[in-house]
Amino acid sequence: MALKNNAHTHTPTHTHTHTHTHITETPDSLSFLRESLLQSDAEFGPSVCCTCTLSTRVAVWSACVSVCSPSCASLVSHPLGLCLMASGSESCTSDSQLRSDAARTDSSMWEENFDTENHGVGRKRDYSPVSWSEYFEMMDDVVVGSAESKDVFRVYKSGQDGPLLVLLHGGGHSALSWAVFTAAMTSRVTCRVLAMDLRGHGATQVRHADDLSTQTMSRDVANVVRATYGEVPPPIILVGHSMGGAIAVHAASGSLLPTVVGLVVIDVVEGSAMDVLHSMQNFLKGRPRSFKSIDHAIEWSVKSGQIRNLESAKVSMVGQVRRCEVEDGDCAEQVSPVTESVAEGHEEFYDLNYVTDKAESTASEPSSVYSWRIDLSKAEKYWDGWFRGISNLFLGCNVPKLLLLAGIDRLDRDLTIGQMQGKFMMQVLPPCGHAVHEDTPDKVADALASFMTRHKFAEARSETKSSSYPFMR
Repeated sequence: MALKNNAHTHTPTHTHTHTHTHITETPDSLSFLRESLLQSDAEFGPSVCCTCTLSTRVAVWSACVSVCSPSCASLVSHPLGLCLMASGSESCTSDSQLRSDAARTDSSMWEENFDTENHGVGRKRDYSPVSWSEYFEMMDDVVVGSAESKDVFRVYKSGQDGPLLVLLHGGGHSALSWAVFTAAMTSRVTCRVLAMDLRGHGATQVRHADDLSTQTMSRDVANVVRATYGEVPPPIILVGHSMGGAIAVHAASGSLLPTVVGLVVIDVVEGSAMDVLHSMQNFLKGRPRSFKSIDHAIEWSVKSGQIRNLESAKVSMVGQVRRCEVEDGDCAEQVSPVTESVAEGHEEFYDLNYVTDKAESTASEPSSVYSWRIDLSKAEKYWDGWFRGISNLFLGCNVPKLLLLAGIDRLDRDLTIGQMQGKFMMQVLPPCGHAVHEDTPDKVADALASFMTRHKFAEARSETKSSSYPFMR
């Protein structure tokens, strides 16, 4: 038996626009970059490059991002299930090269530190969180199972007509990682969106939250779709990022949803994923264990490069951390004085006024901090199963397929051969980090809209019909 309850509807007020400021490679801008990195190091603690273990200094790590190979940038910037570039990078070279390459790192991470209206004079950035309702039309809790053995999945929805995009997030993230992309996507084509918090993540509450096997999570996706849309849901395009991309592949290949017509995988490749799994524990240990406020968590996510788009970070990080109460004598598993005791209820994270007020008030209160919602290090036994064999499973899915990558070097042998044989469409979207759909939501929306209209899955909205986006074949 499947039930639905606790739906919250809202008309998104967000207008999806972006402005960008280019930072030239001047001595002043490089100095500002280095100062920003040093400040980040002081505020959030040291970072370690998991591939080359160059240094524990953020300022040096930033240079390592470019020098070691793209893998270091991905490994240091992103949590488990998000670090999928090839390992085995070469050692860093001279200090002059480090400084030179540091200046060429993705300037979008730092561009908003400059106030162009005041001729380059720095200003304090706003790291306050943004509500889900700015981007989605509805939040709902979908109940799967009987009253005695029910699981409750948090979902966010938009759109009333057209095909259904089922969006599956990466490890450690939540459905809110798709917020900015959803606003961009629904403005381009007529479609419906269902973004869900996978088990163990976000605000989803299930009986066995630690069961993160591909079989269980694939069934979860199918159960949530059936509970929401019935036994014959609308045409479905499964869209998954990183770990979520692996789950999408397993769900599509297992024929768990009979109306799947398309499959989109974002920056997950079997070969490179398997290569870096040995470094995941080191990365997780290098992250801050807690933050004094939501604002502080958002600031860290941007300055560390985990999310390179501030707009995305302001809504996405709300789904990654939770408020925890400090209790003396019960802090054994945490570096910070935080326990697993979490404040009852999760609605505070979705009320903009509450979350802003709490972030301000708890910043000075030592009894309350924010820590990660999921301890990914405890899921290590599932890591191999997420990615092993997904390249061939992906190629074997008998539906149109699109692979979006942050870099061409991510392709493994099977996918390289499949791409040359025309078995799927592929597009590379640099410059961005591994969280492609958060770093460049407009580009991902353009690519997916083109994919959907090309295969006649959806109609372009009138204001976007004249636009097109080229694909690599």
